[in-house]
Amino acid sequence: MALFDRFNFNMKSIEDYVANHLRLFLSMAAVLLVFVGIVALMVFFIAIRGEEQTMVPDVRNKELTEALLALQVKELYPRIQLRYSASAEERGLVLEQEPPAGTIVKAGRRVRLVVSQGVVINTVENYRGRNIEDVRMDLRTLFASMSQPLLSLKEPFMYEYSDEAPGTILQQNPEPGTPVSGPMALELVISRGPEHTFITVPDLQGLPVAEALEQIRKGDLRFTFTLRPVQNNEKAGTVTAQSPAGNSTAASNARITFVVGVPPEPEGDLIFDLFRHELPESPYPLPVRLDALLPSGEREVLAELNHSGGELTIPYQLPAGSTLILSMLNREIYRETVRLPVEDLSLDQLSLPYSLP
Repeated sequence: MALFDRFNFNMKSIEDYVANHLRLFLSMAAVLLVFVGIVALMVFFIAIRGEEQTMVPDVRNKELTEALLALQVKELYPRIQLRYSASAEERGLVLEQEPPAGTIVKAGRRVRLVVSQGVVINTVENYRGRNIEDVRMDLRTLFASMSQPLLSLKEPFMYEYSDEAPGTILQQNPEPGTPVSGPMALELVISRGPEHTFITVPDLQGLPVAEALEQIRKGDLRFTFTLRPVQNNEKAGTVTAQSPAGNSTAASNARITFVVGVPPEPEGDLIFDLFRHELPESPYPLPVRLDALLPSGEREVLAELNHSGGELTIPYQLPAGSTLILSMLNREIYRETVRLPVEDLSLDQLSLPYSLP
């Protein structure tokens, strides 16, 4: 009996011991969980706070290496872009930066630096013997990305008669090989072509207008068109007369007048008329093109030739509502709409703002 009581006492002691230690274990586990939670919250808030903030330094007009060191101190990283500039002395300098100086950003941010790689050309080329319009186009393309081109053409040009083709560059200043350290203006002497030369006037009588214009283009002729109603057996839309006469001799700069026959009555909705436009005078012929944009949306070339300025006259036969587009040196300079003459318009077409009594 005593042994049994002693056994029960030992079992109760063990149970009390286990219960006490279990409470201690649970308390320690709870404390550990709270600690882990606090650590996790601290890590979370540190993570969402992100990188430290810093101020972007001003690195404009500094050497690239100096600018890179300034960014490194601020824990910023460069993104470099190269660009030609107007001065050879700017080579290697920072021209622009983004974000601008003084901006507050996070450390590790990339800063865009535009760095000069110097001038696009180092010396003046030899332009003698080249056509002025080709040189003009080359310079425009070469410095298209620059606000101030390194080389520009000083106008008006000087002109001289020579055996070279009209528009050929005879002399230039600065001379070829001159170093380019900044913006410079080119002074050019341009050929007018030979003086006191003569040509045999081509006989265009009887040719349709399109063929006559092609012959004029090939011969670089100075010309004027006029219109008059056809007579006798003349064919409308063809050259019915010219002055000076075909196969005669005339000065190379003489203006030849061509008369084109006009049909006595309009053909359907077609309008036969004369396009007129005053072009600026030029010492030598420049490329000119006249296009027609039809009401259907189609576009056709009416004339493509050289013209030295003054009044440009070109016959056309087009539907009413067509648009005539004049270009010089591949640049549009004028347009107009083909309309019926006023005497051929009905009252509805006139769109009068009042009713006739």
